[in-house]
Formats: sequence, C-alpha cells, structure tokens
Amino acid sequence: MADFLLEIGLEEVPARMLASAEAELARRTVDLLRRERLLGEEPKVESYSTPRRLAALVRGVLPRQADSEEELLGPPVKAAYRDGKPTAAAEAFAKKAGVTVEALRTTTNAKGEYLTATARRTGRDFAAILAEELPKEIAGIYWAKTMHWRPGKPERFVRPVQWLLALLDGEVVPLEWAGRTAGPMTYGHRVLYGNAPVIVRKPNDYVARLTDAKVMPSVEERRHRIRKALDRVCRSVPGARWREDHPLVDKVTHMTEWPSVILGSFEPQYLRLPEEVLVTVMRDHQNYFALESSDGKLLPYFLAVLNTEPDAHAEAIIRHGNERVLRARFNDAAFFYDFDQRTLLSERVALLEKVTFQKDLGSYFAKTERVRAVAAQLAAHMPEGTLDRAALDAAAQLAKTDLTTEMVKEFTELQGAVGGLYARAQGHSAAVADAIYAHYQPVGMDDAIPPTVEGQVLAIADKIDTISGMFGLGLQPTGSKDPFALRRAANGIIKILAESSLPLTLSQIVNAAGSNNAQIQSFLAERLEWYLREVRGAAYDVVKAVMATAPDDVRDALARVEAVAAVRGSDDFSAIAAAFKRMKNILEQASAKGESVSAEIDLDLLTEPAERTLAEESAGRATRVARLREKGNYAGALATIAELRPAVDAFFDKVMVMVPDVALRQARLSLLARVLGDFNQVADFSEIVIAG
Repeated sequence: MADFLLEIGLEEVPARMLASAEAELARRTVDLLRRERLLGEEPKVESYSTPRRLAALVRGVLPRQADSEEELLGPPVKAAYRDGKPTAAAEAFAKKAGVTVEALRTTTNAKGEYLTATARRTGRDFAAILAEELPKEIAGIYWAKTMHWRPGKPERFVRPVQWLLALLDGEVVPLEWAGRTAGPMTYGHRVLYGNAPVIVRKPNDYVARLTDAKVMPSVEERRHRIRKALDRVCRSVPGARWREDHPLVDKVTHMTEWPSVILGSFEPQYLRLPEEVLVTVMRDHQNYFALESSDGKLLPYFLAVLNTEPDAHAEAIIRHGNERVLRARFNDAAFFYDFDQRTLLSERVALLEKVTFQKDLGSYFAKTERVRAVAAQLAAHMPEGTLDRAALDAAAQLAKTDLTTEMVKEFTELQGAVGGLYARAQGHSAAVADAIYAHYQPVGMDDAIPPTVEGQVLAIADKIDTISGMFGLGLQPTGSKDPFALRRAANGIIKILAESSLPLTLSQIVNAAGSNNAQIQSFLAERLEWYLREVRGAAYDVVKAVMATAPDDVRDALARVEAVAAVRGSDDFSAIAAAFKRMKNILEQASAKGESVSAEIDLDLLTEPAERTLAEESAGRATRVARLREKGNYAGALATIAELRPAVDAFFDKVMVMVPDVALRQARLSLLARVLGDFNQVADFSEIVIAG
C-alpha cells in the first residue's frame, strides 16, 4: 500500500469558503480513487486547509489497478454471422473486447442468441490515471464565486493557483492543471518563513515540514491553538473571560496559518454605548473577541488573533495599531448614536416613504402599514390577555424606522437591534422595545426565536408579508435560487410556531397576509417538512406519513411525528402499518378499475365473522382515537390503533375483498376505506417503511 498527497496552493481564499472546499476536495479524491479501483481495503483520509492551500492525504492506495475481467454482451448471432462467416458486427465486437473472432462465445437469453466475450483489462498505473482524471475533479470543486486569471484559458477557480504538490509515496505524480505542473514543493508562511519553498519528500513528512515552515495545515490544531491562546491571554485581565463565539473562532481559524493572540484595550468611556454596537464593531468589523466580567458585563478590552508570531516590540506596535483602528470605529459609532437621538423613532415613520422595500411593492412605509394590518389579524386569533395589542401595533409601526438611522446605514447588521435599543432609550415600553429588537429573528436555525409574544407575532407578520408580496409578483424561489431569502423567512415562521406557544395555524397566517394563496400554503408546508426532517431529525417516512394529512398546526404536526417515531419499531405498529399499506393498495387498484366506494357500508352484507369483527372493533376504536386526538394524546391514539391488529390480521387471513359479487365487493371496499379514513388522520401509516 502507498500514500497519496495532493496540495493545491492558492492566493488567499476567503475564510467562509474553506471548510466546504476542503471537505469536497477530500471527497472527490477518494471517490476518484474508489471509482478507478485504486483504494485499498482500509483507506484513511486526512484533509487540510489554510488560506493559501487545500490538501488531501489518502493512506492505503494501490500503485496500480489490478488486472480485471469483464463479461461483454455483443450483437445477436443472426447479425454476427452470414453464411457461416463473421460479419463486420462480429469483428467490431471482438475488437472492442480485445479478443479474436474465434474466442467469441454464444449465449441464449430471453431475447434469443447473442455473442459474448471475456474482456481482459490490464490495470493502469496510479500516476497515469490521476494525471488524466484528477484535473477534472479539481476543476469541479464548487465555489460561490470564481474567477479567470489566465487570459484566453478556460479554467475558473476561487483564486489563482500558485503551485501543485502531488506525491505517491516518494514519487511525483505528473499532474498538470491551470498552467501549473505538480512537484514535491510547497511554501511556508509568508512572513515568518519568507514564503520560501519547502520540499516534501513523502506524504508522511507533509505536516512536519510545514510546521517547521511556520504553517499549521490542520484546521483542528489551529482551532485548538487559538482557543488555548485566548484563554491564556485573557487570564492577564483579573476576573475576565472572553465571550464565547464559535462562528468567530471558525472564521479566524480559517484566516490564519500560524495564529497567535494579543490583548488590546479601549477607553472605558465607550462603554456608555449599547453593548450590541460595541460587540458588532469588534466582532464583525475587526474580528476581535470581546471580554466580559464574571457577571457578563462588557469590559474595555479585546483579543485579536494574528497570523504571525511577533516579538515584544512588534506586538506593541500591532497592539497600538489595532487599538487606534478600534478607537476610530467607536468614535464613529458614538457620533452616529448621539446624532440619531436627535430624531425620535416616531418622527422617522414618515421618512420610510423614501426608503424602497421593493420597486413593485413600494416603500418601507407601505410595508409597515401592511405589517400592522397582518399583526392585528394575527392578534385577533390570540386569547384575550396573552399579548399587549397596543404594544404590538406600536412595535409594528416603529420596527423599520431604524433603517433611516446613521447607525444602521453604517452597521447594517444591527437593523432591528438598533430600533429596539433606541425605542428603549426613548422611553417606549419594554414590550415595544423587545418586539422591535427581535423581530428579524430567527435569522437561521441556530438563532433563537423572539423571546416575547409581541416579538413573535411581529416577526411572523413581517416575514409572511415579504413572502406574500414576492409570491404575488411571481418571485418565489426556484431550485437553488432564492434571491429574496424567502425560504429563510418561511423557516423562521415554522421555527417560531414550533418553539413558542402561539395558537396560530399556517392557514391563519397566510390568510392574515391578505392572500389565500395555495402556493404559499404549499411553500410553508414544504418548509415544515424540511424542519421536521432536517432540524428535528425525524425519519423521512415518519415525516411523509404525517405530512400526508396536510397538517396546519406546526406543534401538532411535531407532536404526531414524535409519537409515530416512538412506536414505529414495535411489532404491532409495524403490522398495522403494513396492513394499512395493503388496504390503500387494494383501494387504489379498485379505483383504477372504476370501482365506486360508498361512504355508507351495508353491514347486512358483511356476514363473515372476521369482517364483522373488523367493522365493530374499528368503529369503537375510531371514537376513542378521535377523543384522544382532540386532547393531543397521540401516544394513546397510536396505542389504540395498534390494538386493532388482531382484527385486521384475521380479516386478511379469512376474507377475500375483490370477490365477483359486486355488492359484497363494494361493501368490503367501503369497510377498508372507512378504516383508513378513521385512523389515517393521525398519520398516513401506509407511508411508513416496514423492514422486509
């Protein structure tokens, strides 16, 4: 067995693109080796990335393919021979198989007599295959944005390729792509190693040689080093801790090759500004980590991750530069904050007429009026005393006014939050301020929903208004394209309904937006199905079974999914699910033959004991299941349905449904239809996949 190493050297790649590209390069390389029969029995794959490189190391590859034999089917015998002599068809087939015409054999199958041959393929060398096939895999890596950099050349990539390293044990694989020829050479850290070349003699030396050149190729090792450095440097401030921020840790990990951390500070006077503003400036604009006290209050310090290892003198210069830049940003924020306070949010409502929401949907003032109306209709479905309707209306009116502030113009990621902070500073109630602050939430599935009922209703009203307006213009998502983030908006609605106590249904929300659009209803149902499967982790068939009932209540659908998932492995439930699948198939086949199924069952025709028992047992249990379903006791409802198993088993053992007697056949079909109708309202059990 041998080891194969591939490295693509690049100009600096944006941090957000590296993780997926690293994984894709490793996957494509392994898939290629497997497809070409070049993987051993227990291969091991390691992947690496820094801003300047992507790499994959596969251990346990074969230096060449094994020879193989393949049975080929050729032309019919009657076309292969004429007057006992081989035709051009036979000769072409023999040439394709690499054998003489005399070596061809005859076989008989359902279609007649055909020629066959055993083609013996000589295995190819690893290097020859990779040199031919690997460039296609490299070119196929997905990037959100790509570029040309060689005039007149076809290749596109995220950044210009600077070098290629490809080694099979100690031998260079003759790979060429994007004007670069692979060799045994990589490059060290730009500053700490002078960007000098580094010779890698064999794949096992890769990590050690780069480490000597002040590059840590392992993402996990860099992440660990950064976290340890953050902890160590933070301890120099008594009682301080750095504010945990997983996305920022990931970002700086992918921005560095040899990370270190320094401590900086800023004047305490800036702490008068809202914490959200300070943290946004540090985090989103400078990639700094905020420090806080043990009780969570912001401290006048920050931690910066560097892509170098400075001495004491250089560190002092770097610290001073970072502090100076941060001070300038904070000065801007302080100016914007003070300037904005001269105009009340209520005075900014009229200014929204000059801010365009969408060219065909008008201004943000028009959107504000629509959202107020939607929120009022949603509030009408809420029990008295569960929310402050006046606060909800005030929040809806003021929610978008921060779009006219200097703070949001400079720090767009703070929209919503700034409105909430300004509302609180200007004396509005907590209910109003909190609803404005959180009405964009949740931005993603990892984001929290608004913490207040008013905020939840306002967030739903804002999102469904956007969805309804865009659908009305025919701008709904298509395929992977969703330029107006409508899927994210719909996901937010589903998440709020699933994780709150709002008594709102999907149809009520769609209707409140002034549109009983079946497309929007279907779109929200699609997002509910995605949420149940991808976020809640429910099995595909369980979700399908529940979604087949067209659920309108998100939390009710979630409860049913959880109940079905809890019992789907039991013997009784599996048997019932299989029986219901059989019932559905019988009814579908009967319908295809033009059979009519009546809603009424002529019980006098059902004389067999097994069918009489099923009719009586199912009727009694249907009443109990309906009561349990109304109470949301789906575990009890499913247990009651499972008790029907003996009657169902006996029916299929003793009774033939599709009998010649038309009246009896229709009575039995009607019985099956009633059983399905009574019990498939919890879930369509025929969708459940049964083992075997």
